[in-house]
Amino acid sequence: MTNSGMNPKVDEYLSKAQKWQEEFEKLRMIILDCQLSEELKWGVPCYTSQKKNIVLIHGFKEYCAILFIKGALLQDVNGILIKQTENVQAGRQIRFTNVREIVEMEPILKAYIYEGIEIEKAGLEVNFKKNIELIIPEEFQNKFHETAALKTAFEALTPGRQRAYILYFSQPKQSKTRESRVEKCMEKILNGKGLNDQ
Repeated sequence: MTNSGMNPKVDEYLSKAQKWQEEFEKLRMIILDCQLSEELKWGVPCYTSQKKNIVLIHGFKEYCAILFIKGALLQDVNGILIKQTENVQAGRQIRFTNVREIVEMEPILKAYIYEGIEIEKAGLEVNFKKNIELIIPEEFQNKFHETAALKTAFEALTPGRQRAYILYFSQPKQSKTRESRVEKCMEKILNGKGLNDQ
């Protein structure tokens, strides 16, 4: 770590960013201004306070975002937090499509980040809804019988990753589509990766 709190791993991440480089740099400056420590976790810049994850920066095709790990607990007075998908319980994003939006929102972003730090200091936790018993689709069950290693690999995944796969496999109405989704993901599961892991 250098004095300014910048982590060389994040420097490297930013230098390789194909897209959103300018936006990432600006978000990084704003977050570091809030006295957070910078690390690279889950392959993206993550910012912590007393070793607790507060916020991370990530980019997608259509937008880049900062994700508040316990965003569900923020008051969101400006109504800008986005739940990435229906099934996300704790995290909330603020999305951007250009650097100007970030510059304009700097004071608001800082207020949200400071609130995120306070939530951690207070030891607040998100009340996770008890996972509704997830039903493994038949098409996936069948693959377990064909490939024993698949069942073992799937059971070794974190509950969140298992849940993401089951929801993804269960979505299509047609059995054929469900089956093709299972087949496309088998290699990922066997490699111990989650649905959205690169």
